[in-house]
Parts: sequence; C-alpha cells; structure tokens
Amino acid sequence: MAAEQPVFVAGHRGMVGSAIVRQLEQRGDRSILTAGREELDLLDQAAVRSFFSSREIGQVYLAAARVGGIHANNTYPAEFIYQNLMIEANVIHAAHASGVQKLLFLGSSCIYPKFAEQPMREDALLTGTLEPTNEPYAIAKIAGIKLCESYNRQYGRDYRSVMPTNLYGPGDNFHPENSHVIPALLRRFHEAVQGGDEEVVIWGSGKPMREFLHVDDMAAASVHVMELPSAVYAEHTQPMLSHINVGTGVDCTIRELAETIARVTGFTGDLVFDASKPDGTPRKLMDVSRLTALGWTAQIGLEDGLRDAYRWYLEHIDQARG
Repeated sequence: MAAEQPVFVAGHRGMVGSAIVRQLEQRGDRSILTAGREELDLLDQAAVRSFFSSREIGQVYLAAARVGGIHANNTYPAEFIYQNLMIEANVIHAAHASGVQKLLFLGSSCIYPKFAEQPMREDALLTGTLEPTNEPYAIAKIAGIKLCESYNRQYGRDYRSVMPTNLYGPGDNFHPENSHVIPALLRRFHEAVQGGDEEVVIWGSGKPMREFLHVDDMAAASVHVMELPSAVYAEHTQPMLSHINVGTGVDCTIRELAETIARVTGFTGDLVFDASKPDGTPRKLMDVSRLTALGWTAQIGLEDGLRDAYRWYLEHIDQARG
C-alpha cells in the first residue's frame, strides 16, 4: 500500500470502529478515512461503490455492523441478518472492484456452534447447530468470512477476518434492553446505587460462562493482524479457514461478572438471578492459540477494563443512555 493511500475504517462511530481509529491515530503512519451515515449509507450498494471508486483507498477495516444482545437479536432478527449481509456484501465487493488489496473483516464468536467444544477453535466453524437466539446475526457473520475467502481464492485478494469474543469498553451501547451484558449491567448497577436499591435483577441463571475483551485490546489485535506479512498470516491459516480468533483465553460465569461489576460501581445490595430469561450458549471461550503464535496477547484485565468502561459511562452518561 502506498503511504499516501488512506485507511478506510467503516463504522468509525461504533465502539469497535472508534477504537480502531484511536489505535491507528496512535501509530500515526497512515491517513485515516471515515464517513458517517449521513455521508455514506453502507446499506446502499450504489453509494458504496461510488464512494470507493472516487477514492484511492489502501486498506479497509470493516467494523460496521448491526449489533446487540440477546433481547435485540430475538426482537429484530430480520434487521440483524439483512443489514449485516448488506453491509458486508457492499463493502467487500466495492473494495475488490476498486482494487483494494487488503481488508480486515470483524466478525463475532457467535459464528461457532452452540455446543462447540471448549475452548472454541477456528475449525469448529460450520460443524454444528448455532445458538437460536442469535442465529440470523451469526449466519450473516459467517457469510462475511466466506465472502473474504471467496475473493481471496478467486481474485488473489488479501482479505482477512478476525473473530472477537464478547467486547466492551468506551463507546458501548448502554440501552437497558438492546445492549450486551456488560453495558446493561453497568447501567443497571449504577442506577441501583443512585436509587438506593437493595437488589439488582440479572437475566438468566448466572451459570453461563463468557469471555470478555476490552475494545482497545481488540483494536490493537486488529491492527496487528492486518499488518502481518502475507506469508506469516498464510502460515497460520488455510485458504478456506482464514479467520483468527481474538480473545483473552480466560472466561468467568455471569454471576462472577455481576459480582465484579458490583464492586466497580460500589453496589452492596443483593444479586437476584431471573432464570425465566434465556441464558444463551452455556459457554463461549475462544481458543486464541493461533493469535498467540502470531505474536499478540491481550493486555487489559477484566476488572481494570470494567473500571475504564464505567468511567467512560459516567463521563458520557447522556450520550450512553441515548
């Protein structure tokens, strides 16, 4: 890539995209191109192709996506599969059509079967039934991986995919129902402290185990994977199994997570688990041995990361609640 060619970060206003922009800005060796929704609708195929064809883009980080927790996935399955499929297809094809050789697609750990052997290896993909609560979203993300693999195989592109575990951090969505578990609980515990509540209700049994990765770690891993020499990346992947897991390799129960968030927010009341709400997949732990072999490991511990996310929430509370 010519040094003067910008790096396009699609989805730069989201939690992951904004973290990638921060990471690239810290490096300071590439100009960064972004476009808000008012300038570029990624669901509009013609607009995306025009955007790419009118610019000389060197690399693409595809961080744009429709995302949400169990409730959002259950409530809006059509939007989750349609919007994610359209964004991926439009951006990946436009990148290819305009001659962009390098692209990084960001997927999700939900691509793996519900009962995949733990920790989940990359080769578990398409070996079993998906978790029903987020199947449409997962299928869209699998399609994104296969899009990248197909353009690589047919056209010799260098389109890579990273599959992050559950992410959290600055810029997260703190909606009380449509958000992921960490921002939902941070908000719930904060409001309980402010209201003097004696208990906090948590969805599910508290028994499922989850792995959590701070978004700044995810951004650092993304840039690391993108910048790997092609021969090194190829050595650790296969033409039809080209994605890389990104995580910490450590998980905890939802109960343990809630207890940690109680400490972070200063809540001293009781924790009540509502077992009538769905638990989702029993366990989701990523095998990160490929990424470790490629020279990257997570740096931010869970409690430190939660304190950072809570600090951001307090500093941006009106924006976060919106």
